Amino acid sequence: MDIQGQVIVITGGAVRLGRSIAISLAKAGADVCIHYRTSKDQAEETINQIEDLGCKAVAVQADLTDSVSSSRMIIQEAIEYFGKVDILINNASVFEEEQFGEISEEHWDHHFSVNLKSAFFLSQELVQQQEFLKRGHIINIADWRGTRPRQDHLVYTMTKSALITMTKSLALELAPKIQVNAIAPGAILPPPGESKNYLDKIAGKIPLNRTGNPDEIANAVQYLLQSEFITGEILHVSGGQQL
Repeated sequence: MDIQGQVIVITGGAVRLGRSIAISLAKAGADVCIHYRTSKDQAEETINQIEDLGCKAVAVQADLTDSVSSSRMIIQEAIEYFGKVDILINNASVFEEEQFGEISEEHWDHHFSVNLKSAFFLSQELVQQQEFLKRGHIINIADWRGTRPRQDHLVYTMTKSALITMTKSLALELAPKIQVNAIAPGAILPPPGESKNYLDKIAGKIPLNRTGNPDEIANAVQYLLQSEFITGEILHVSGGQQL
């Protein structure tokens, strides 16, 4: 698929990986709908940067814990503004740690609503709203933990494992019109609240002996979007951390 002139919806697109992906796709000529929850100022900055690149952009505020209604609103507002949506990138994510004995129902529901449920209903809404779409892409941002679970971040890891399963199932369900793939990043950015030292401490444990950067995820997104014969794939961008 030629990215030039395509319309992309990206959740969590105002900050961190989402922002890097959004800017990268705008540089390739795409128009972008950026979803955000609380990062209004950052969303506006990202919109301005995209418009400076000569592309159109709009920001939509929504709380993905209300997954069904938020999904409907995001896709509908994007279509009202651009007239179509070609690509959905499910990037928004919650990454919070709790010890097994302290995991609450609220912790569980929050992670599953944002990381998994919203991705499903956004995908469903895209297909229902865009039945006339000739070709399309859905890319889910998963995590290497989703294919190699560990003891830490238990609920988060379960959501990413389920997201990977959903990717493969939707690839079958939506073929041949829509390609569905996932990217499983490794150590790219420190978790919110952590300094760069967090990444420095784990770099030596990664086979390629370094951590990654957001541009490498953005490049992987472009690779999948430009492909015409890849679907149901989980692309690890992790330096081999999942091995």
